[in-house]
Amino acid sequence: MSESSKQGFWKRLTSGLARSASKLGDGIANLTRKKLDTATLESLEDLLIESDLGIEASAKIIESLRRTRHDAELSADEIKSLLAAEIEKTLAPAARPLEIDPARKPFVILMVGVNGSGKTTTIGKLAANFVRDGKKVVLAAADTFRAAAIDQLGKWGERIGAPVVSLPQGSDPAGVAFEAIERARAENADILLIDTAGRLQNKAVLMDELEKILRVIRKLDPSAPHASLLILDATVGQNALSQVEAFARTAGITGLVMTKLDGTAKGGILVAVAAKFALPVHFIGVGEGVDDLQPFDASGFSRALVGLPPLE
Repeated sequence: MSESSKQGFWKRLTSGLARSASKLGDGIANLTRKKLDTATLESLEDLLIESDLGIEASAKIIESLRRTRHDAELSADEIKSLLAAEIEKTLAPAARPLEIDPARKPFVILMVGVNGSGKTTTIGKLAANFVRDGKKVVLAAADTFRAAAIDQLGKWGERIGAPVVSLPQGSDPAGVAFEAIERARAENADILLIDTAGRLQNKAVLMDELEKILRVIRKLDPSAPHASLLILDATVGQNALSQVEAFARTAGITGLVMTKLDGTAKGGILVAVAAKFALPVHFIGVGEGVDDLQPFDASGFSRALVGLPPLE
């Protein structure tokens, strides 16, 4: 990515995390004292929890500050820098790239998530990036409940020159997955991306259907899917935790993509998710453009979350 693209992405990320950064930044600025005594640390912990970092992660961050900087006299920016460094410690293990194993061909990526999480758009962006890297990609429109999803994926396929396997609306999604693997093999594709219907994590029938898709995929390739990515909407806050739990149980989630970090995002939830599940966060999305989906950077995200500029 060019330097100007990086700067543009950073600007959009900073803007997207403004809601969380404002809550934390204003809270820190309004502390009656800037000495990290017991009362101040308790106030900071409350701020972190209110910013969706979760009780577990917030307590861990504050305990680290209590051990290392108790009673230190600090400016507001110094407190922000300390918090950013502690948040980065939680997020750094999660900042792992999505690795495509060339020995597994096609490398099958199953995309799951609830309605409205931005799943189909994310698939299109990922596919565009793979094609740009010289990979041969096939797309599978296994969200057969929504004609709009089939059409949307078809448009992405036309845009990037990737074949799209689809069946009429209402068809069996597992049948689409089966046909897509056959097509990807016939075309010697490097990567197969399978879209699935948005489903609520508490709807047993829809989760059963996802399990059927997995069974069909594994009949053709017992090692597939080689990656199962859960798309999380950054605006849902604490509900993201139950989504990860349910989809991990059903689909064997191997990694996460967080979308919609573009205005009303509750970005702190990514810290809570990373602390609780230790799953890789492969990408974050800040908008609709292809370049608005980028690999997750723990340092940049942590600093944006507290309202600080990126490190040079």
